[in-house]
This record gives sequence, structure tokens and C-alpha cells, in this order.
Amino acid sequence: MIEKAKVEALVEQWLDGKEYFLTDLNITPDDCITVEIDHADGVWIEDCVQLSRYIESHLSRDEEDYELEVGSAGLGQPFKVLRQWQNHVGKQVEVVATDGRKLKGTLREADAQHIILTVRQKVQIEGRKRPIIQDVDIDLTASEVKSGRYIIDFK
Repeated sequence: MIEKAKVEALVEQWLDGKEYFLTDLNITPDDCITVEIDHADGVWIEDCVQLSRYIESHLSRDEEDYELEVGSAGLGQPFKVLRQWQNHVGKQVEVVATDGRKLKGTLREADAQHIILTVRQKVQIEGRKRPIIQDVDIDLTASEVKSGRYIIDFK
């Protein structure tokens, strides 16, 4: 079986000096290798091909037969690494909290400890009979976030 650390090292070598980053690397017991990369401005197919060829040039099919798939993290797919969260600051995202809440709003901040999401909510103002809709910042710790993804808007 091909070692994950070996493939990860090859990917990191190729990524060195580029603005791409690794979001996922998986190797099944029958040596199906899947590599996902991302970039703040999107992933070009030509770069996936270059990375695939780079990996293939450093692995020997004579030693082990393998299947290799290199692609992008996928627009609208759940975020897998912190850098994806940081690339979407200021954009509309959907967050699923560990308590089951689904929150949609603008990602204001993201770091390793927490995220801040601005959502539109009904807020009861003292002295008013009816609640009004306002922007409210919700601060979630990393442990309170189950998943998050970019919301694709065609408007």
C-alpha cells in the first residue's frame, strides 16, 4: 500500500511557492489516491493536471499499481480546512452548529478558535410590540461548528 505521508510530501513539494493549498488527501486500501486542492480564486484544471503528473513522476507503477484522482475541493462542498473558512470571510455561508442549528449569513471572521457569522434575525426591542429584523453577530467556537459551506447565489 502506498504511504499517505509519501503522497502528502509530494503534494506539499508541488504546492511550495503556490497559493494553492491541500484540503483533503485520501488513500484507500486498494491504492485509490484522491487529492483535493483549493485556491482563493478557484482551481484551474491545468494545475490539477500538473499536480497529477508531478505525483505520477515520483511514484512507480512497477512497485505498486494505483489510481490517482486530483481535483478541486468543490464549490458548495463543506469546508475541510481553516484556510477555506478564511477565504470566504465577507461572503455568504451556511453553518451547521453541533446543536443542530442551521445558520445562514455573512462570515465576518474565522480563526482556529471561532467564527463570527452575521445573520438576519427577529429581535424584540424594549418598548415595541413587534420584533424587528436586525443583523446579529453570532460567535461560535470551533467545537460548536459541525460544518460550513459557501452559499452559491445566482442573483
